[in-house]
Amino acid sequence: FTDTKLLNSVYSNKKRPSASGLEFIGPLVSSVEETPYPISTVIKGEIPSWITGSFLRNGPGRFEFGESKFNHWFDGMALMHRFHIKDGQVTYSSCFLRSDSYVQNAEKNRIVVSEFGTLATPDPCKNIFAWFFSRFQIPKATDNAGVSFVKYKGDFYVSTETNFMRKIDSVSLETKEKVDWSEYIAINAATAHPHYDRDGATYNLGNSYGRNGFFYHILRVPPGDGKNDVADLSGAEILCSIPASDPRKPSYYHSFVMSENYIVFIEQPIKLDPLKFMLYRVAGKSFHKVMSWNPELETIFHVADRHTGQLIKTKYYSSAMFTLHQINAYEDNGYLIMDMCCGDDGTVIGDFTMENLQASGEELDKFFNSLCTNLPRRYVLPLDVKEDEPNDHNLINLPYTTATAVKTVTGVCDHEDLYNDDLLQYGGLEFPQINYTYYNARPYRYFYACGFGHVFGDSLLKMDLEGKKLKVWRHAGLFPSEPVFVPAPDAKDEDDGVVMSVVITPREKKSSFLLVLDAKTFTELGRAEVPVDIPYGTHGLFNEMS
Repeated sequence: FTDTKLLNSVYSNKKRPSASGLEFIGPLVSSVEETPYPISTVIKGEIPSWITGSFLRNGPGRFEFGESKFNHWFDGMALMHRFHIKDGQVTYSSCFLRSDSYVQNAEKNRIVVSEFGTLATPDPCKNIFAWFFSRFQIPKATDNAGVSFVKYKGDFYVSTETNFMRKIDSVSLETKEKVDWSEYIAINAATAHPHYDRDGATYNLGNSYGRNGFFYHILRVPPGDGKNDVADLSGAEILCSIPASDPRKPSYYHSFVMSENYIVFIEQPIKLDPLKFMLYRVAGKSFHKVMSWNPELETIFHVADRHTGQLIKTKYYSSAMFTLHQINAYEDNGYLIMDMCCGDDGTVIGDFTMENLQASGEELDKFFNSLCTNLPRRYVLPLDVKEDEPNDHNLINLPYTTATAVKTVTGVCDHEDLYNDDLLQYGGLEFPQINYTYYNARPYRYFYACGFGHVFGDSLLKMDLEGKKLKVWRHAGLFPSEPVFVPAPDAKDEDDGVVMSVVITPREKKSSFLLVLDAKTFTELGRAEVPVDIPYGTHGLFNEMS
């Protein structure tokens, strides 16, 4: 590796306006019943007849067992949702994931499996010595896979951020076998945000730790036909291993960047402390307390060739930032363009406790105003930085971006803000989605997201990168989920299709609906009203069916 450093010296302080009198959202994080058999919905407007398939969603749906309650929103038991669409009609069903965590908690009628923000209490029936020493045991990883639906070899799984996934019947939502990544390759965990190439292979990011230190691994699972009777990750391989810059304090990550020829791991200054993890276990504190935000540290972009697994020789640095979700990435004339949602305060992850989400009045306002504003940014990396490249010279020569990269002794790389100030009135944005089928890893113009004028998304946004112009769907008291784009079968333009989102409200029970917007005009085509309560969820996808 060369010592070339590209450092982003800009620290953005742009923030949404302070809020007061925010609406109480406690009902959006309350336990609900499952709806295991499909029920009809009431259609208002029109659902395009060309849409045939299932909108699958995941997220927490049960927050207590008996008298014991989960402390953190991420800990709720996974509830899977299916909106099946055909001939302009929609049915709805939902099922709790029958994970080992769910089954064991239900059998004991108390929380017996530790989660991200909730440490399971020792069995009160144990004698005092067994109770004491149980504090020194490392808790087993959970299989409560409540973050997203993912595909490997054409089969559907639900995933979280541990080494366990669950295979799912995408029609009945039946829980199938438990899958342990470590039985296929030497990793301890993988993200819930894989990428897919156009040949059907799936890429992901995992990690491992041992005598040789802590490593981040780029993974590849080969294509398949989706007709496997049992879970099958055979052929999975580690393409590239990246040593942690500080093996004592590895970085937290939620996703990664992929273009046609490169994969980028973003080593951000949200750090995990394994020693503190053990000490907290003894003290009876939960996992999310071992994460720390270190703004004095740099963010490092590790770039690897997607085909060979080789890391490129240049090291890229930016000032401290954190990112959960990528928008898109593509290559252009020797540059790698990376668009992502970024924040300047990585403490946000641990803040989504049930106590904070169920607050009201001034306490809710205070919590919301303490959260950083996530905003879209563009970083541009020059892929071929020569040893004799002159210092103090901008290496980026693209007409459509103001992002810069300057090689100096310390290095300077400046991102471009992918928004105008009007975005701030909608609270910034998160949960970005694109026309993934046809435009992922390619130059693109549009992305869709949730605006965050509240703790949870309270608007849907369409960003046109030509002029950074917004289209907005927003109605008081309604909280839409992550938008998912579905291309029209005869699409000619990038935004020919629909955007789907599940909309819920704390104002009235059993008033949820599936919203379908025309992606081009961003106006409502129709909705499917569901007479059930649906909690605020995380991620989903559309499963096109013939």
